Formats: sequence, C-alpha cells, structure tokens
Amino acid sequence: METPVIAPQVGFVSSCISLFTGTAPDFVDITDEVQQRISTSGITYGMAVIASQHTTAAIVVNEHEPELLKDLSQMLSEIAPEEDVYAHNSVPCGPQETANGHAHCRALLLPTSASIPIAHRSAVLGRYQRIFLVELDCPRPRQVMVALLGS
Repeated sequence: METPVIAPQVGFVSSCISLFTGTAPDFVDITDEVQQRISTSGITYGMAVIASQHTTAAIVVNEHEPELLKDLSQMLSEIAPEEDVYAHNSVPCGPQETANGHAHCRALLLPTSASIPIAHRSAVLGRYQRIFLVELDCPRPRQVMVALLGS
C-alpha cells in the first residue's frame, strides 16, 4: 500500500476538450486527452473530474474493446430505440437541433461525469479502463470539462 501524501499546497486547473462525434451511440475514447492535461497541469496527486457539458452525452469508464463497444451501443439502442414515439419529440426544435427524446432517455441511465484519482501526474486507471464520452444523440460538436484538483 502506498504511503498517504499530505498536500502542502492545493491547486486547481481546468480545461475543455472539444471534439466532434460520429454516429450514435458512439464511444469516443478521451483517455489520452485527459492524461495529457494531467501531465502538463503541475498536479502530482489529486483528483480529476471529467464532465460532459451536454444532456445527451455521457462520461463512462469502461474497456476499449471493439466488440464490447458494439454490445454497449446495441444495448443503448434497444433500451431507447430512436424510432419509438417520444413526447419530447413534439416540442419545436431550434435550427441546429433534432428530435431527440431517445437520446435523453438513454442519458438518464448513464453518468454525466467521472472522478479519477491522480497519482504521480497520471490518471489512476485499471489495466483495461479507458474514459469515454458517449454520444447518445447525433454527430455534433461536443465539449468535455476536465477539472483537476490536487498538489
């Protein structure tokens, strides 16, 4: 077991990852971008909070194995099929918006953020763990906030 570290000075750094998603559902691996921000932040020990800035995009930690990601996409599509009737779809949309009741229903099942420990200027993840933005709606620009707190 590692010896606890007492933080002599606490710092906070935040940044935004901007990306464009593909299909939906889509699992976009953002682990390397998060790690890059941790590495250059000056924070050696602490916590990273990774948060979606959208109601139809989630943040999850899971394995980046293509067949598993297909299974997870299929599960989300079966839980809230896009072709079903949703009351939300009757609400008028703005010029850049689409009817997306299915995406909001899928989002209710997934977290909008993840908290990851930082040690030795690195995200502490298990052997197969990766951080994903999950697109639940349609291809579009997305933003993910990365907030780092530590010493």
